Amino acid sequence: MVELLGLLFIPVAVLLVVYIANAIKIVRPYEKGILERFGRYQRTLEAGLNIILPFVDKLTKVDMRENVVEVPPQEVITKDNVVVTVDAVVYYEATDPVKLMYNVANFYIAATKLAQTNLRNVIGEMQLDESLTSREKINAALRQILDDATDKWGVRVVRVELQRIEPPADVTEAMHRQMKAERTRRALILEADGDKQAAITRAEGFKQSKILEAEGEAQAIKEVADAEKFQKIALAEGEAAAIRGVFGAIHDGDPTNDLIAVRYLDALKAIADGPANKVFLPMEVSGVMGSIGGIAELFKDPARTKTAEPTDA
Repeated sequence: MVELLGLLFIPVAVLLVVYIANAIKIVRPYEKGILERFGRYQRTLEAGLNIILPFVDKLTKVDMRENVVEVPPQEVITKDNVVVTVDAVVYYEATDPVKLMYNVANFYIAATKLAQTNLRNVIGEMQLDESLTSREKINAALRQILDDATDKWGVRVVRVELQRIEPPADVTEAMHRQMKAERTRRALILEADGDKQAAITRAEGFKQSKILEAEGEAQAIKEVADAEKFQKIALAEGEAAAIRGVFGAIHDGDPTNDLIAVRYLDALKAIADGPANKVFLPMEVSGVMGSIGGIAELFKDPARTKTAEPTDA
């Protein structure tokens, strides 16, 4: 009997261990557990240790972390009929594990096909140049479309990033030539603007130098004229002072007519010594000549010379 009980205990113990092992479920912090009982949704299990009914309940874990979907390369025709090759990556995170579990069969495939379709639509509405320079615009538009479409799947699209937009080789070569020509044009324009600015600067400098030179010459002429004016004024004042001194001395000395006549003869001698061969005498010379005759009589009579008084001529 004991042996029979021993044989029965071992299978029961094994079954108990298996049952307990299947009843204890651990949900990690980044996961949510979807519990089904007899194929029907029961509840959502949070992170930690959870007890379920083995063989009755079924637990499915849903990863709540941010994940990525790679959109494979595809050819897209732009609005100006240029074929470009594009690919992208879509970053998403689950917000409702129940919707993600029951509203979509395979989220990865569904998100990939949805991203491909909408990527063709977005780029197909743009010109080639616009599509090449509007990555942020394409990313924002595609993210908004995918986020709205995946909301019923319990997923939030965090961001969308285009990895590459490659036009055909001939278009790329033409774009390179166009870019080179544009850079050459800009260089020529900048060089012409530089030459123009340099010429304007040189002309302004030359003009300014001429203005300063003219102002300097005018100032110098003015200073010379002022100096000559002051010199002439000083010379005239000196001559006037000298004349006043001479006339003052003459009046103070009370000269006689005989002395005046002698000085007159000296002046005539100085005039006659000039290069001219004709000498014009003033009309008053007759009175002077009379005085000269009186002087001659004085030299003839020495006694009279001593006692003669000066007379008015």
